[in-house]
Formats: sequence, structure tokens, C-alpha cells
Amino acid sequence: MILTGAAIATAVAAGDIVIDPFEPERLSPNAYDWRLGDRIRTCGTELDAARATPFAEEVIPESGMVLRPGQLYLGITHERTHSERYAQLINGDHTIGGLGVWVHVSAPLGHVGHAIRWTLEIRAARAVRIYPGMTFGKIVFLATHGSLASYQRLGDKYTNTAGIGASRLHEELR
Repeated sequence: MILTGAAIATAVAAGDIVIDPFEPERLSPNAYDWRLGDRIRTCGTELDAARATPFAEEVIPESGMVLRPGQLYLGITHERTHSERYAQLINGDHTIGGLGVWVHVSAPLGHVGHAIRWTLEIRAARAVRIYPGMTFGKIVFLATHGSLASYQRLGDKYTNTAGIGASRLHEELR
């Protein structure tokens, strides 16, 4: 079951959902409009699932940054989200999709206990200028059924990501 905007606001007030920073005007009927953070990573080499990928990280200037087709970008959300009660689902939306930007299509689920600024997989169909803090998508919160198990207790390799997290699949392929 998906929470309405009003239910998200109530859960934030009760401490059941953390959105930091939280701005009530970013609530929509069934979601919260999240923003692009101020950093982005790029990789200029061939990607290899069996090896760590070298990325260059840069700050997105206030004047913006042009994304180019054929390039993988890893960004980060401006907001940090967390809930020990609700699962989270994040995606881009028409706001950014209408510019030919595909964002975060491979890993949209934030488990109960997921507590980070989201790493974003970003691709552009055409050259497009993006800006830090611009609306980049929506996050919804989902009620769970059954016994709750916090993602924090799993000790997963992505549990405590401090910034933009690159693939760590190579750790499983050793």
C-alpha cells in the first residue's frame, strides 16, 4: 500500500519517516519530489563487472553541467531518507524524463531500514544541462506486510554508503 502525501507528512512528524531536509511543499498526492545533489561521478573507461570501476567525482557547479549521451553518470540525491517502518521506492519522473534523462531505473527499492542519500544511475538521450538542487524525481513510501526486518541488520555491502556508491559486484566475483 502506498502512502499519500498527507500520510507521508504525518509519518515524518511522528518520526516514522526521515526526509532530510524535508520541505512540505515538495509533497504530491502520493510521493515526495526529491532533488539532485551537488556531486556527480563519471567513468571514462570500459566497465568490468569483475573489477572496481575508477570514477572521477566532481561538484556540479551552480551554473550547471551538461550530461552527454553514451556516458554513465552516478549522482546523489540532495535528500537523505530513512524509515524503519516503510519501504521506499525512488524513480525519476516526467519532470526529468521529458528532458531525455533516465534516472535510477535498476535499483529503485529502499528496504525498511535503508538510510542514505541515494546513489543515482543517470543517462541522457541528448546533451542536457542539469543543476544541483533541481527536482529530479519522486520517492514513494510503501507499507510492508509481515515481520519487519531492518536492512541495517543485514550488514549488506551497501548498508552504510557515505556518498555516491559505485557497483561493488566485483566483490562477489572474486
